[in-house]
Amino acid sequence: MSSSPVSVGALGAPRIGPRRELKVALENYWSGKISQDELLKIAADLRAAGWERQRAAGVSIIPSNDFSFYDQVLDTAVTVGAIPAAYGWTGGPVSLDTYFALARGTQGQQTTCAAGHVHTDPAAGEGLPALEMTKWFDTNYHYLVPEFTRDQKFELASTKVVDEFSEAKALGYHTRPVLVGPVTFLKLGKSRDEGFDPVSLLPGLLPVYAEILRRLAALGADWVQIDEPVLALDIDDATRTALTSAFEFFARAVPGIKIQLTSYFNAYGDNLATALELPVAGLHLDLARAPEELDTVLAKAPAGLVLSLGVIDGRNVWRANLPVILDRIEPVAAKRGTDHLIISTSSSLLHVPYDLAHETGLDDELKSWLAFATQKLEELVILGRALSQGRDSVKDELAASAAAAASRKASARIHNPQVAARLAAVKPEDSNRQHPFSERSKAQHEALNLPLFPTTTIGSFPQTSEVRKARAAHTRGELDDAGYEAFLRKETENAVHWQEEIGLDVLVHGEFERNDMVQYFGELLDGYAFTRNGWVQSYGSRCVRPPIIFGDVSRPRPMSVEWAAYAQSLTSRPMKGMLTGPVTMLQWSFVRDDLPRATVTRQIALALRDEVTDLEAAGIRVIQIDEPAIREGLPLRKADWPAYLEWAVDSFRLSASGVRDETQIHTHMCYSEFNDIIDAIGALDADVISIETSRSKMELLDAFVDYHYPNEIGPGVYDIHSPRVPSTDEMEELLVKARERLTPAQIWVNPDCGLKTRKWEEVRPALVNLVKAAKLLREHAPAK
Repeated sequence: MSSSPVSVGALGAPRIGPRRELKVALENYWSGKISQDELLKIAADLRAAGWERQRAAGVSIIPSNDFSFYDQVLDTAVTVGAIPAAYGWTGGPVSLDTYFALARGTQGQQTTCAAGHVHTDPAAGEGLPALEMTKWFDTNYHYLVPEFTRDQKFELASTKVVDEFSEAKALGYHTRPVLVGPVTFLKLGKSRDEGFDPVSLLPGLLPVYAEILRRLAALGADWVQIDEPVLALDIDDATRTALTSAFEFFARAVPGIKIQLTSYFNAYGDNLATALELPVAGLHLDLARAPEELDTVLAKAPAGLVLSLGVIDGRNVWRANLPVILDRIEPVAAKRGTDHLIISTSSSLLHVPYDLAHETGLDDELKSWLAFATQKLEELVILGRALSQGRDSVKDELAASAAAAASRKASARIHNPQVAARLAAVKPEDSNRQHPFSERSKAQHEALNLPLFPTTTIGSFPQTSEVRKARAAHTRGELDDAGYEAFLRKETENAVHWQEEIGLDVLVHGEFERNDMVQYFGELLDGYAFTRNGWVQSYGSRCVRPPIIFGDVSRPRPMSVEWAAYAQSLTSRPMKGMLTGPVTMLQWSFVRDDLPRATVTRQIALALRDEVTDLEAAGIRVIQIDEPAIREGLPLRKADWPAYLEWAVDSFRLSASGVRDETQIHTHMCYSEFNDIIDAIGALDADVISIETSRSKMELLDAFVDYHYPNEIGPGVYDIHSPRVPSTDEMEELLVKARERLTPAQIWVNPDCGLKTRKWEEVRPALVNLVKAAKLLREHAPAK
């Protein structure tokens, strides 16, 4: 065995803090409770603790610049000065206020009139919306979309990358800085200039990157990780040429620094030849997503190329079977030498929780099957020692890993014969409504008797501090079941009556009893497990605790019927039953890896089908089955789309098709580019779909227009991811744009998404304005 130690390290680390310290700090800063200096100090402490955590684990490659106050794409935009003119930046270092304006928008000067409507003072400006937000590849992590113009100029406007390397160096950590690559950055951006390709801006962007690399080299950086996950996608020859130009430019401009080219979430596929020809010192492989590509790379890679093997899954929480991994990579080490090998995670550990040691509520058997970020670092170190010093040096660790894998495979908790039998008995007609939309819509309109441009919300209302305190007190046993239920009933009653008061047409109960749109249902389904501190970042300060699907899924009892029926009893207006769809229940969970994802999703669909029919039986005439994750679940290569869309669409239809024509099925989808999957969206056959369109100024509706989408649509007119309150005029303007694309009979009026994360002082005026905007539109609409 080689005496040269194998380098080990993750591509990036979680950054929110083991106890969500960054979330707390950000929200305190935004609310004025702490100063900018205090926020910066907390961030520095979190970075230092993260570096020390990795060094203490025995990791030899520690990343820097993987920390962010919001997301790494926004950080890159700020670094290179890609800031839209509307935000008022005129050059020089970008302030934190400008950074957060890009992320969250700004509020103009507003007043409330006697009628209770919020109006913006034109003289003071309307404030600024945040940049458009979308999903990071096929994950549930979000990034803010850079905006470019034809005459875009780039300059070094933030030295964050360099500063954090220096910060780590001063503390004794020699780090490997991480950069979003220039081609990926441009490909992820957008331009409002017709027919303009942002990649054409590459020549002006490369000198800024080169300046960063020169400064890092001057400070002693030897390696830099440049992430180009665009290589995991279907790209054209022009993009491949751009990649070649970029890395050849770096090789000429900064010859003294080694670059590790990094892609993840998929195989390189037909982009592999390009990747192998680039003048880089290292190449990363995502062997969790594409294990089959290793042999191809070994056959074609230059002898001197350092291979970073992403053998530890950075996106799921299952413990690795280390002896099996060693069987695969020991021959690689023998062939290429340990000095030309890095053992790594498949992707950044941003997508998994911090530390399994914080979980005291999981049973020992289930816990033995799991690995969070801390444990994944330990797995890397074990593999590195085994390769460098032989398996005997870590024989106990390897034996424990193998035993855990065997235990999981043999456990009776994994498989439920009744679930398998029910799934096998499903017939094709179970996925079809009784009649087509053109027929059942008439029955729905007669039953619901709604006006043109009906108003509603997406489901949740603010989870106030009082709601969170009551939930925490109930969890701790300080508030008994009866007291907690009485509290929730009062919150629900207040929300229902307030919606009636402002004039919403289809109401929601507010979801005060729900902790999270996936967790709430998962806790009531068999086959799911939940953590107490398994937080991961979704965007900015927004954190979620994805559940863990470890076994076959079934519904032992109704989950939402009681609360929906109670809310309906408080009003004569239609009350929506609110469910999370099967694809989203899958996509926003850590999913078992011993069954096909399609099978797991269909199990969930059958459980939800029972819930839908029970809601209908309880008198709920409108049922919303949210599927915000269908678009993000798309495979990264188009060749793999048809198979995915077939089972994803069928699973939704299976969950929704057990009801009568009169029952109206809604669905909701978050930030999505719909053009490529519009046929599949149509195939869902939901009666009403609500989508997020406010940030794109209704541009996303074009896909539905070109497709001639026949069903009804609620294009969001209120961006709930920003604290700003849009005016009535602003919402009406968006609705007018929607009317240019859709018929009046198709249009619903609603916010972009649920209102759980907002405050009532923002929500109340915004929804009052929303109702007013709908009424103004009705005044100019033809008679129904």
